[in-house]
Amino acid sequence: MPQAPKLQPAIYGGLFIGVLSALPFVNVCCCLWMIAGGAIAVYLMQQNHPYPVNAADGALVGLLAGIFGAIISGLLSIPINMAMGPVLQKAMQGWIMNNPEIPQESKSMLENMMARNAGFSAIGTIISVGIGMVVGAIFGLLGGLLGVAVFKKEGPPPPPPGTIDVYPPPPPLSTPPFSAPPPPPPPTNL
Repeated sequence: MPQAPKLQPAIYGGLFIGVLSALPFVNVCCCLWMIAGGAIAVYLMQQNHPYPVNAADGALVGLLAGIFGAIISGLLSIPINMAMGPVLQKAMQGWIMNNPEIPQESKSMLENMMARNAGFSAIGTIISVGIGMVVGAIFGLLGGLLGVAVFKKEGPPPPPPGTIDVYPPPPPLSTPPFSAPPPPPPPTNL
């Protein structure tokens, strides 16, 4: 039985997950993107395979898409955080200082934490990618299973492993010409 290609659909699903998860204001629904990326990977895998994709293949391609998505998101978030980090930090700091419901002690503690964590953190990015790989693998797997249920092709199941396809013999290339019926006997006059 031919195997469905898994790597290319998983990379495309991972790109979907990674790009949407790295964007600052879009990443709020990150688990939704992971499920959708796993389902997209299964859809692409099903389109390139003549037989219906089984649940194990769908789960595997969804899991791979979640892992690739976490790696791509981590790589894309580095320049985005370096560019947007100071802007977001200033906005957060202004919101904290102008909020009358936050006690003054909490305000000073949060301000000190923001001052210490300003800038890019390689360790924080590595930890974030590691956690993203675990979460992405779980939700990508769920998206892959959902994709199998939604995008499954209708058709005959694949043949069992080790079988050989046997086709009926082809028709003969040429057929003998039809023989004309014998001519009628000549009339006899008696």
